[in-house]
Formats: sequence, C-alpha cells, structure tokens
Amino acid sequence: MARIGVFVCYCGTNIAGRVDVKYVAEEMAGEKGVIISRDYKYMCSDPGQNIIKEYIRLYKLDRVVVAACSPLLHERTFQNAVKEEGLNPYLMEMANIREQCSWVHKDRAEATAKAIELIKMAVAKVRMNEALIPKRIPIERKALILGGGISGMQAALDIAMVGHPVILVERTPSIGGRMAQFDKTFPTLDCAACILTPKMVDVRSHPNIRILTYSEVESVQGYVGNFEVKIRKRARSVDMSKCTGCGECMQKCPVRVDSEFDLGLGKRKSIYIPFPQAVPNVPVIDRVHCRFFTQGKCQVCQKVCPAEAVNYEQEDEVITEKVGAIVAATGFDLSDPNDYSEYGGGRYKDVINGLQFERMINSSGPTEGHLRRPSDGKEPKTIVFIQCVGSRDENLGRPYCSKMCCMYTAKHTILTKEHVPDAQVYVFYIDIRAAGKNYEEFIRRAIEQYGATYLRGRVSRIFEKNGKLVVRGADTLSKGQVEIAADMVVLATALVARGDSVKVAQMLGIPYDQNHFFTEMHPKLAPVENVTSGIYLTGACQAPKDIPDSVASASGASVKVCALFANDELIADPMIAEINPTLCSLCKTCVDICPFSAIIEEERKSPDGKTQKQMRIIEGVCHGCGACVASCRPGAITLNGYTDQQIFSEVESLASNF
Repeated sequence: MARIGVFVCYCGTNIAGRVDVKYVAEEMAGEKGVIISRDYKYMCSDPGQNIIKEYIRLYKLDRVVVAACSPLLHERTFQNAVKEEGLNPYLMEMANIREQCSWVHKDRAEATAKAIELIKMAVAKVRMNEALIPKRIPIERKALILGGGISGMQAALDIAMVGHPVILVERTPSIGGRMAQFDKTFPTLDCAACILTPKMVDVRSHPNIRILTYSEVESVQGYVGNFEVKIRKRARSVDMSKCTGCGECMQKCPVRVDSEFDLGLGKRKSIYIPFPQAVPNVPVIDRVHCRFFTQGKCQVCQKVCPAEAVNYEQEDEVITEKVGAIVAATGFDLSDPNDYSEYGGGRYKDVINGLQFERMINSSGPTEGHLRRPSDGKEPKTIVFIQCVGSRDENLGRPYCSKMCCMYTAKHTILTKEHVPDAQVYVFYIDIRAAGKNYEEFIRRAIEQYGATYLRGRVSRIFEKNGKLVVRGADTLSKGQVEIAADMVVLATALVARGDSVKVAQMLGIPYDQNHFFTEMHPKLAPVENVTSGIYLTGACQAPKDIPDSVASASGASVKVCALFANDELIADPMIAEINPTLCSLCKTCVDICPFSAIIEEERKSPDGKTQKQMRIIEGVCHGCGACVASCRPGAITLNGYTDQQIFSEVESLASNF
C-alpha cells in the first residue's frame, strides 16, 4: 500500500487569505494511504523543502503531494527535493490551490472545500503514479542564430567565445540590422556606426562564427540538441571569393532604384551594398531591376569588374545543417504609414517616420547628413513630432506601447537643433514613458537645454496649405486647440512584428501572441526560453525593445544555449506519449493532429524477418500535450504520467462526493 505525505502551503496570504490551510491539512490526514499531512507557511523555501525531506525519511514515504501554487512555478523545485531523498521525482504530485482555488474564489468556506477536493484528486492520482526514467538525448554543440541585428550578433559572439560553432543567418546582404540605419543612440548620443561597426567586424573575424547573409531558413526539423535546418543561400550573382570590394561595378551601373535601406528617400544601383560599412562588403545584384535579368542586355558590371567576380549564372544553393540550439533574433518592422490617413501618411512627402528621419540626418544617408524636406530639398525651420502613431491604439489592434518612441523622439529634437539651431521643434505626446537609466534626464535635456516644446494632446488632422503642413491638434494642459504651420512632420510610428513572423513561428514550432510577437515560456522566470526546447528568443521579435534590452536578452539567450551545450547528453522529460504497436491501426490521425510533428511512420523488421510499418514518437520532440492520445481511436497511445487509470482515479475521487 502506498505511503503518501501531503504538504499544504500557506504561500503567505496568497493561499491562506482564502483557504483555511490548517483545516485542510487536518482533513487530508484521514485520506486512504496518507501517512502524514502537514502545513507550512512557505513550502517552496529551504525550510519547507527540508520538512518534506525529513518526513520522507522519518515516515518512509513513497509518494508525495504538495498543495501550493502552479506546477509551472515550482514543480521542478519539489521534484528535486524528493529526488534528493531517493524518491523518483515523478512520484510527486502538485495540487494547485492558489491559481485554481484561492485566487478565483471570494468565499473562504467554498475555497477551503474546493482546496480539499483538489488535494484529494492529487492523492488519488499519485497512488497510481509510476516511477519514470528520464530519456537521454545526444547534443549537437552548434548554434543557429536567425537574424544578424545587434541582438543576433551579440548572441553569436557570446556563444562563439565559449568555443561553440555558430551559424549566423541574415536575409539581407549585410549583418547590422536596424541599428545600422541609426545616426546616434540615446541617451548618450553615441554614433551608432561607431558602436556597431566594431561589433560587426568582431563577428566577421571570429573563427567560430560562419556568416550566411542574403540567406533564409526554409525548414526546421528535429528536436532540442538535434535540429536539422535547411538554409537557402540566395544567388548574389557576385563571387564572394573573388570580389575585392573595389566598387567599380556600382559606379558604372546605369540603373537607379529606391533604396530600401534609406526607406525610399535615396537611390541605389541594381548592383549594390546596403551601406558603406556592410559586412560582408561584397555587392549583390538585384535581379528584379537588373537590365541583364529583365531585358537580357547591359552586362556593364561584368565588363568593368577587374576581378571577374560578377557571375550571372550563379544559382541559389540549399544547404542542410545540424544544430543543437536555435536563437530567434528576427527583429521588428515599422507600421505602414498608410494606416494613418489623418496624418497624411503616404500622401504628403514631408510627412516621414522616425527611421526616415534617422537616415536623413545620417552622414551616409541620402542627404549626406543635411536636414532637408523631401518635397523640395529645402531646410525645414518648423518641425512637428507626433508620438504614439499606431501604438496604444485599439482601433488599429495595437494596444501596446512601442517603448522606444518617447526616447527616440527626444533624440530627434536634440539632433534637429544641432543641425538647424534656429529650428522650432514641437512634440505632441500622450504621456512620457522614459523608464531606463538616464532616460528621464535625457527627456529633460531635450526640453530645458534644447528648447523643444512638448504639447500634451493628440493631433486630429494634418493637411497642406500654402506650401506648409498644417498640424491641427489639442493641448490638454492649456485646454485649447493648436494649429502649427510646419515644414516637416515626423511620425513616431509603431514597432510591429515582422510581416513573416507567423510563418517563422510555425516553422520553428513556437507560439506567438495576438500581435504576432514571439511568446516566451514565462515572462518573469523564463524570459528568453520557449515551450519548444532548444529554441530561444532575443531582441524585438518578442516585443518592442531598445538596444540595451536587446543586448541583455541576447546574452541571456546565449547563456541558455551554453548551458545546454555544457552536457554531452540532454536529460529529457519522460512524461511523453508512447505507442503500443499491437493496437495501432496506422490511421495516422495522430500525425495530422500533433502540433510538434513528433510522430512519424517508419519501417521495422519483425522477429520473423518481415518488414512492417509502425508509428514512432520522437522522444526529443514530444511535449506530452496529449492531443494524440485524445485522437487515437483504438487507444494505442498513452501519455506517461497521465494514463487513463490516473485520470479515472481523479474523476472517481471527485465523483465520490456527489
């Protein structure tokens, strides 16, 4: 007969505020198989865990039930505690009497009664629990980084410096990401390129980092420690091994098109590098606009190339790499200006967004660092900045704050005054959110030292009149209407998830939220981890982040990767599904329903030498969600830790009271 110990936690007042913990513990002492029932104020603390260990020794317990908070928080804590006393960790069961009981009930008597029932169900289940043995999985000590921005580069360097090989995949022709487009960074006003370029050089020169630019990941198969990734290296039409970076081809190319890097404010050639400090500093041919690929003529770049590096016949190459961990650092996009018709976004040339402003004042930008109106090239004397354009707007389905806008708008007001000292600068804002080291001081500096005029209120409309942009809005502090005749308007547009983020998330098998940002396992306790083991998150693919937060999360993700690689084998959770081949009908319903693609069909030889097909569950991929168990008609699949007998015992325990 099982010898069960029940331990009920007060969790301070989180549980005790609604549940009579002492009474619950006394009631559980009379349950079948319960040898000891004990309450304690903080069961997850060291003294609380020591009580569990002591009672396991004293009463020779072979089963333990802990009634406390969510297993998501502390199941591993209590599993480790019982394991230290020689008890199999899967003979420990948790009853959630905080989130599922005390936090959802106001009546103390009802909450107490429910807590008793929840614990009784856990006791009934733990009687049926069996010792489970963790699975051991070999690990490929190589990491893949998706995205070559500042967070992706930082993660790559951190992992590589420990000694592990890293593949850095970037879809554009150069690493650097959004930060490469910035002029200066807040709150120190350091030159963005001066900070970023050395980091890019470090990545390029590190022997453990392999850079694949102008490349995309097409598929990800496998599981933690053993991912198989297909990467498409798009044809650059330039041989990287021959190119010397002389730039002769770009100078002679006759085709000029809008530059994506300058957000349409400048032009580039059809053979180009995105920016002067690009890594690798090798041009790529834009086949959509190149005359040779569109009309079958020209070939100027090939004729003038002294290294004979231009190769029009170059084709895409698909390579397969095996890696043990993946870090998603895919970054963010800016919202579409056409979403804001009231601000003239997409209609008026002199209404631009913050990133376009950055390119304009950058010395390598389309105006060589001179502040100019896009419409006529004249120097603007009155500039209006509008914050929260597309952010905190439920009408557009974006209730979240983009986090950086207050700070980069303040930076833009300072840079405006440095470029045009006599300019008049106005900022329309809802409220100021400057939560960061020296951030609040930076805002005060923009107002007090540089004379930016902050108007608390929203802009209702922007329209053109007599060659000016008339900005009409409200100042809620003075409770009056405001009209400003501006030469230029800069919109602090929302930071949004990349357009292909859903596709990437589905490829990686990771969750995403309603705004299409990738979702971490736990916002506090596992901020860079994911429900799919071996895949980690960093940077603005999770949510809007500034540079310091992106770098910090990159180092956090790299630590997790290095911790994974510190072992020869990975110990995987044994609470996964199993298939009984004698009952399986090969209907493959489980294959279609499995959200993690953990079930495959394979051929095996029977004892009589015949080949037969069987379904197999990939142990490293299965998350134990149970979807396959519920869908299996012949009942051939069971879930370790949640067998039918265990579930029925809980139901019977609950039903016995009615």
